[in-house]
Formats: sequence, structure tokens, C-alpha cells
Amino acid sequence: MARTFDGYDAPRLTGAPRPGMCTDCGVSRLADGRACGRACQFIQPDYPSLERAVHGRETAPEQADEAFFGVTQAMHRARLVPAASGAQWTGLTTELAAELLRAGAVDAVLATAPDPADRWKPLPVIVTDPEDMARCRGMRMGYGPLLALLEPARAAGHRRIAVIGIPCQVYALRALEAELGFDEITVVGTPCSDNTTTENFHDFLALLDDHPETISYLEFRADYRVELRFDDGRKPRLIPFLSLPISDLPSDFFPMTCKTCVDYTNRLADITVGYMGGDGDQWLIVRNRRGQRLLERLGARVQLRPLTDKGKREAAVKGFVTNTRLAAGGLPLRRMPDWVRPIVSFLQPRTGPRGLEFARARVEMKAVETILHLRRAHPARIKNMVPAHVWRVAARYGLVPEPGEQRD
Repeated sequence: MARTFDGYDAPRLTGAPRPGMCTDCGVSRLADGRACGRACQFIQPDYPSLERAVHGRETAPEQADEAFFGVTQAMHRARLVPAASGAQWTGLTTELAAELLRAGAVDAVLATAPDPADRWKPLPVIVTDPEDMARCRGMRMGYGPLLALLEPARAAGHRRIAVIGIPCQVYALRALEAELGFDEITVVGTPCSDNTTTENFHDFLALLDDHPETISYLEFRADYRVELRFDDGRKPRLIPFLSLPISDLPSDFFPMTCKTCVDYTNRLADITVGYMGGDGDQWLIVRNRRGQRLLERLGARVQLRPLTDKGKREAAVKGFVTNTRLAAGGLPLRRMPDWVRPIVSFLQPRTGPRGLEFARARVEMKAVETILHLRRAHPARIKNMVPAHVWRVAARYGLVPEPGEQRD
């Protein structure tokens, strides 16, 4: 039976996450108990074949940008004008989906809203009224079994749907797409960030502020600072990345699934909307014709600008490699001396990588993290779980397949 919250449906979900490495994308909650084996990116992902099915071709690794970000038709810095009220950035992601509903191009959108009992907890919802997409704005932290809504959406008679999802959800969706019975699925993807449980996230907020219950907004910005906003009238705070209490978090704060993500940029979406390459704006990766047509629906409401590409990433990534080797080996990491932090925090946004170079650095860091953590915790998984595009970007830092670590 569905619960209705202010205009959208949140069907009651049954089932449970799969044991082991699982982000609870929702597939394990479907009626087909064997679907996980065909769909999970943490088992044996096949990006080339799904890229051909979705985009009509595979990634061209000889093209520098595609080697990092996947199949790309166009990339832009973008912002919705005027910005939507209450948006995490400018509201572009939810507005793309809302426009599909207004135009009658889709019957419903599968998206994530805040749980009524906890604004940070993800609540998978089926949206049919374009005005209700505004309720899905903002960041959630925790596991949202979005794909469990595929069956309720189909049962409700929705034949053409849009899905707003993170990479592990989108990979599973694409792997099952041909057997789901929908006439058309449009995917607006967001790049992932390291996830954790909602409960863990509340503990993190408590380390940032004496009144964590008043934090209404948290965003990692391209200027190497985190922005906090509050609903108690206080002015927003900006916290340099280096001042975040990351070293105070428990070792299992980030799950192994997020430490071993093989798709940071949502390579199988029709259009990816994120921030990493946006240099203060949003970052759009248009991946195929469907994505381009979707962007065109917004017309002059979306302002497009050329991408920036500044600074050098190599030193930052090498430092990350060193720290990750220590962390993956179980050794304690040394804190940066307090007197150094303000100096480095001042220099980072001025000399560190920005725009596309910042995005390349993050993709390389995720590739490095994946390989090192799998070698420590799940060495038998490396051969099947790490795709070629991850090995390609990690090779720059000396991380190449060892015997038995790569598929033939």
C-alpha cells in the first residue's frame, strides 16, 4: 500500500538489502530474487556492452575527457536561471525531470525525497505532478532503494518513466532495462559522493556544529570548502576541507562499497548533472541524443558556459595515494599540524586543480581507492569487479593489474 506525502507516492517497500557488498539500490527488493546477480555492479560489471546499448558506442579512451568521464557528446558549465528556491545548486536536476512531466514525455519520475521524519534520510518516491519535483531538491545521505519502485510504477500503468539516480542505481537499472517492460526510460544521473548511513551522517553533523539539528544544507564546493546553512537564522558557514573532522570518524564510516566505487561520474545516464567540473556552476555531461533533447527542453532557462581547466592535479592525487595506502593497510594517518592547515586551506583554491582538472583528480582518486581497498579486503573480487576504465586512470600512479587481477 502506498503512502502519499504532499502529492507524491512512496510505496511501502518489502524485502531487504543483499548480504555483503550492497548499497541497497532496490533490486534485491524486487520479486525476482535472482536479479541482483544480473544487475549488481559489485559482482561483474560490463560497462562496454551497456554503453553500446545506451549510447550506441563504447567510451573512446584515446579521447582524454572520455577516458575519465565516459561517453561524452558535450560538456558544459550550467546553471538554471533564475535558480530554484531551496535547490542544492540551482535546481537543474529536478527541473529537467519536471519539464519531462510538463511536456507529457514521461508518465512518472522515480526520485528521492526527504523522509518526513528526517530531512537527511532518503525516501524513494514516484512523482507524477511536475510541481512536486521541487520537494525532491537537496542532498540526502543514506541508502535509498530507489529501484524497488520499478514494480509499483509499472503496476500503476506508467509506461514511460524518468529516473534520477546515483551510479550504482543506474548501472543496475541499465542492466535490467530490457526486461523491465517499460516503453522508455530516461535517466538523469548525478555523480556519486561517498555515502554512509543516515545515522552516521547525523554523527558527522554533530562534529561540525553544536546544534546539528539546525543544519538544513551541506555542500562540498569547488573552492575546497564545505558550506553549511541553518534554519535557526544563523549566517551560512564555510569550512575548509582540511578543517573537516574526517580523522575523527570511525574506520567503517564509509562502507566498503563506496570505497570501491568504479563509476564516479554516472557513465550510463543520458545526462549527468554534478558539480565537480563546474568550477562554481553545475557540470553537465550530455552523453547521447536523448540527453541532448532533454537539455534542449529547458531552452533559455539554462545558462551554458565553457568549462574551465586550471591547476595541476598530480601532487594532490599522489598525496591521496600515499594516505590511502596507509589507510588500506590499517596504519594510523598523521594529522596535518594545526598551524599548517590555514596556509594550505588558503593555497588550495588558488593553486589546486579547478574545473575539469578537479574532476579528473577526483576520478583518479576513486580509481586508486577502489584498487587499494579491494586488494586489502576482497582480493578475489578485483578480477571481475574492476573494469578497464578504472585501471586506465590508475596506471598514471603505478597501479597496474597484478597477475590474476584482470579479465582475459
